[in-house]
Amino acid sequence: MSVRLGFIGTGDLGADHVRRCANIISGATVSALYNRTQSRAEDVAQQFAPEARVTATPEELIESPLVDAVVISSASQTHEDLVLKAIQAGKYVFCEKPLATTAEGCERILHAESATGKRLVQVGFMRVYDEGYLNLKSLIDTKAIGSVLMAHAAHRNPTSGPHYTREMLMSETLIHDVNTFHWLLGESFIAAQVLYPRSTSKADAALQDPQLVILETESGVLIDVEVFVNCQFGYDVQCALIGESGEVRLPEPARATLRQNGQNHTAITMGCKERFEAAYDRELQAFVDGVAAGKLTGPDSWAGYVASATTDACIRAQKSGKREDIRLIPQPDVYR
Repeated sequence: MSVRLGFIGTGDLGADHVRRCANIISGATVSALYNRTQSRAEDVAQQFAPEARVTATPEELIESPLVDAVVISSASQTHEDLVLKAIQAGKYVFCEKPLATTAEGCERILHAESATGKRLVQVGFMRVYDEGYLNLKSLIDTKAIGSVLMAHAAHRNPTSGPHYTREMLMSETLIHDVNTFHWLLGESFIAAQVLYPRSTSKADAALQDPQLVILETESGVLIDVEVFVNCQFGYDVQCALIGESGEVRLPEPARATLRQNGQNHTAITMGCKERFEAAYDRELQAFVDGVAAGKLTGPDSWAGYVASATTDACIRAQKSGKREDIRLIPQPDVYR
């Protein structure tokens, strides 16, 4: 039986998820769409799912008997409320990061979901489905480099939008790296610090771009992450972990090299949708399969909470210039 999906938010990424679930994912049907601008939802429905119903409100979509599970790709500030409403309706829900804009918001979701006695939420951290990161995870778990001592990472975007704030470097960009290391190392973080190098002239001065984030894990691993959202040259994600007996490094995406006019040319991706296209496919397929089986396996609400609690501390560190402690609530049993 096909899982009937309702999509809240049909902007750039949301529309791509509709396309993906209509044309690529097996076992799924696009049954309903909602967008704040209704004409946008109608256009996406016409393009990818003409039989889908366009609802007047997100609540109508969540409560619809035509919807088995909800996919949320709307603005970050709407996530908490929509996820809580989906949980209240007993619906499975895939929510793009962040799960909520604050750790406190994530805690409310943890409590609501735990009260049901089962996992209903998957968070959109797609890197855990990327082949390169999966290879890193395998090498770390098999102790190929011994115990990890430190790690270096970079998260670069070619440009940022006009409304991109200093805090969003943490809550919208760094949050992927936070979740990645939480998953790779299997441990949480105890402290964060943010350093400011010389700022690029390509960004608004108030943005202070790039920034260097230092994270410390429970076992003492130190991680530095360069966050640079106006690097100009492309969408570039780097990751390397150094252990007692070696190093593992994320491979570059496979691209042909053009040798011409005395030069080598290798294309660089310009956006996350291109860089992680296969990972997006796999994460939505995993969600649909999990809904069909009655058991989700992807990143859970606890992962969403750890990521938001850590980026909250990073935002505090941006303002204080000091090392900020990260304190987590006890992990509910449903996520163990």
